[in-house]
Amino acid sequence: MSGETANGRKALVVGCGIAGPVLAMFLRRAGITPVVYEGRSEPGDEAGAFLNLLENGLDVLGTLGIREEIEGYGAPTTGMVFVNHHGKRLGEMPQSATLLKRGLLNKGLREAAIREGVAVEFGKRLKDVEVTPRRQVIARFEDGSEAGGDFLVGCDGIDSRTRRSIMPDTPEPAYTGVIGCGAFTRCASVTPSDGVMRMTFGKRGFFGYQVTPSGEIFWFQNMTRKAEPDREELDAATDDEWREELLHVHRHDHEPIADIIRSTEGRIGRFPIHDIPSLPAWHEGPICLIGDAAHATSPHAGQGASTAMEDAIVLAKYLRDVPDAEMAFAAFERLRKDRVEKIVAGARRTGNQKVPSNALTRGLRDIALPLFLKMGARDAARVYSYRVDWDQKVA
Repeated sequence: MSGETANGRKALVVGCGIAGPVLAMFLRRAGITPVVYEGRSEPGDEAGAFLNLLENGLDVLGTLGIREEIEGYGAPTTGMVFVNHHGKRLGEMPQSATLLKRGLLNKGLREAAIREGVAVEFGKRLKDVEVTPRRQVIARFEDGSEAGGDFLVGCDGIDSRTRRSIMPDTPEPAYTGVIGCGAFTRCASVTPSDGVMRMTFGKRGFFGYQVTPSGEIFWFQNMTRKAEPDREELDAATDDEWREELLHVHRHDHEPIADIIRSTEGRIGRFPIHDIPSLPAWHEGPICLIGDAAHATSPHAGQGASTAMEDAIVLAKYLRDVPDAEMAFAAFERLRKDRVEKIVAGARRTGNQKVPSNALTRGLRDIALPLFLKMGARDAARVYSYRVDWDQKVA
């Protein structure tokens, strides 16, 4: 337990994605015994798209001693270049990040947690939560089983069952007006890897890609749609149909966008993008929410995973140093809420600016973007520079 002595408290951690394993490892170091409950019946290490881990998230992994291990699952991103639909270079931003598949990130974090002695139970989809008169927590699962502990932390994502159980009247996640999609491919016509993520402001959609050292291309696409599409509607389209839709959307845009889309033979993931701008509270009694369960952000800021990791280390510090869990949850929320809600709002603004509506607004964007990128780089540096000293006691 990294030199710590268990203090007799047991934590129920719901969700074994990103926040759950990271929180569990820090809880063990705080002397608290965590058990992680995952709704899926088995790991989904091949599922999902990809993400960038920025320096603020990587620093949390460094505190756990697993940064290099996790970085080994991905590839470095050293910069971002922005062009318009003709391929004209509009500007660039420096970047220090690790690009990796979400499933491999989940795998790496889960395996690290298990090595540290964290118990992980699969097939435990949360049904509801009860708080007893003695302020203990009982989690009931759909398989008929239940578990008890001193407190519970919901790390179960944007569709959190923990949140819906303790805050049934809380507003649902909000559609941002953007549809996202993405996939992996290989394409001989694309320039070999140089660590740069290339972003195109297309006429009707936004397209980004990076070539990894292995030659695999990670790509994503965003397009605006005012009315929220049903997930079943998106899933009903075949990959061939969706590929043709994307080729139509980007028919006026520079190469190699069409080549990348055509070369994609596997599944093209697609989904309406949602966020959670603000919740009235993140905790109710001895139950707390972190990560996407509390403050889901759209992917435009690249901060969803990193802020979830920040939550994990900060919450574990408060639970270590504040004997009463409910007081710890309240202090955690006061410290974190303003920062993450600003990130959520900024990500939504970025998403709304990706596809200007006409030639005039595109031209104005092309002129103004270099200045906006300079301002954005300063703002991003403030976000990325966030650090948490695990050894420093909280007041």
